[in-house]
Amino acid sequence: MNRVNIPKLISFYYELKPNPKESLEKVKFGTSGHRGSAFKKSFNESHVLAISKAIAQYKKENNIKGPIFLGIDSHALSTPAKMDAVRVFASEKMEVFVTDEYTPTPLVSFAILEHNKKNKNADGIVITPSHNPPEDGGYKYNPPNGGPADTDVTKEIENKANEILSEFDVNISYEEAKKSEYIKNYDFITPYVNSLKEIVDMDAIKNSNLRLAADPLGGSTLPVYKKIKEVYDLNLEIKNPFIDFTFSFMPPDRDGKIRMDCSSPYAMKNLIKLKDDYDLAFGNDTDGDRHGIVTPVGGLMNPNHFLSVAIWYLFKHRNWKKGLKIGKTLVSSSMIDRVASSLGVEVYETPVGFKYFSKGLYEGWLGFGGEESAGASFLRFDGSVWTTDKDGMIMTLLAAEIKAKIKDPALIYEDLEKEFGKSYYERIDTPTTPLVKEKIKNIDVNKLDIKELASEKIEKIFTKAPGNNEPIGGVKIVTKNGWIAIRPSGTEDVYKIYSESFISNAHLKKLQQEAKKIVEEII
Repeated sequence: MNRVNIPKLISFYYELKPNPKESLEKVKFGTSGHRGSAFKKSFNESHVLAISKAIAQYKKENNIKGPIFLGIDSHALSTPAKMDAVRVFASEKMEVFVTDEYTPTPLVSFAILEHNKKNKNADGIVITPSHNPPEDGGYKYNPPNGGPADTDVTKEIENKANEILSEFDVNISYEEAKKSEYIKNYDFITPYVNSLKEIVDMDAIKNSNLRLAADPLGGSTLPVYKKIKEVYDLNLEIKNPFIDFTFSFMPPDRDGKIRMDCSSPYAMKNLIKLKDDYDLAFGNDTDGDRHGIVTPVGGLMNPNHFLSVAIWYLFKHRNWKKGLKIGKTLVSSSMIDRVASSLGVEVYETPVGFKYFSKGLYEGWLGFGGEESAGASFLRFDGSVWTTDKDGMIMTLLAAEIKAKIKDPALIYEDLEKEFGKSYYERIDTPTTPLVKEKIKNIDVNKLDIKELASEKIEKIFTKAPGNNEPIGGVKIVTKNGWIAIRPSGTEDVYKIYSESFISNAHLKKLQQEAKKIVEEII
């Protein structure tokens, strides 16, 4: 395995200049922020300066006068990007709350919402490419509702940033910016950790004395888990308690690349080996917005399985008001729908992207919002908002609460299968070109001449999500006992085929084969 040359990466961040006429070198906000690599001239100083300036303009034009809560993860490009963002905001005379600690995404969302209980105008930035490889960088904007910015906002920021991509610079050093009255040190961790008892039964976890292991995967949750262990006196061991910008301690993912993907059995290989040493083990991706749950019974739980268990548990054991809905993306397992139906709870089905759940969590009509890629958040015990972005740590702690108060979450999922049927689910990622991605995104279902899918009558074909009528960026086809969805990735040059069968693995493979034929017809 070749380690990333970190000094070269940082040098390229400053030295390489993107060409604004090259589409692959422009600012482009995908499902969650702008991502790229300094090696490819898609995440360089020019991008960060331009995005920061565009956000400053957006704030002024929309009268968002509150402070910016700025957090970063542990990717090598995140620190220089933070320094450049601070320079821009100081030069724009904008107040920034920041820390020298790595700061997970959910802590930024939490800080925004806590501030906005009194003043509605704080927003935030998280500099992170999520679970992407070590050479990548990323930049996310969270408006005053605390969640990921919606498409209309990111498009405006993207357009403004690209207009000035090769022209904008800032004449203030990082040292000068840090000394200015606008850049202020802020403790993100303590208020968040002290409030965890308002959303998870921390006493039950402590009193159970469960043997727990947390693996930050070299990410920003490391200082948070240290604080959680200290404050709540948990029987918690922190694995890999260090930062390594090459992430060379990580096992390679399915394709041989290093990714801090806590939902991947390849990336989580080291923690899975320890499943019999702990009552529960868990990991988070680099910015802490995703979760991976490892149990002695089931090893690494499929994200859809744990989402189903979490929903079942929360809606049975929280004294929330009636009428709350369950938010799920259209590519999440239909087991969620079956569980929700048994609970008498309505499902709010959206396109991929946690931003579609932010409003519902913020306004308190969604009790839970979750994505198949292992990201979720839910309400506090009193039904008030916690975060409006994904929070991997409350999900890992919820797994501990479930085990402390009932039993292993994997055993609960087995019970759900006995009641609602066995799910066979898989996602296939296929490398492709931007042109093919665009064709899939804009598919015309009227040209799909199909009546059956895997020998079952088609019940629904849709390109807009039933929950909010937003475009899904592809197509979903549903039968009585299965479904497929085809959509391009928002961050990588791949297209994704999602499929699920409640009949058999053979039926799942047939669904996948027919999905591939549809793609062949499209391209």
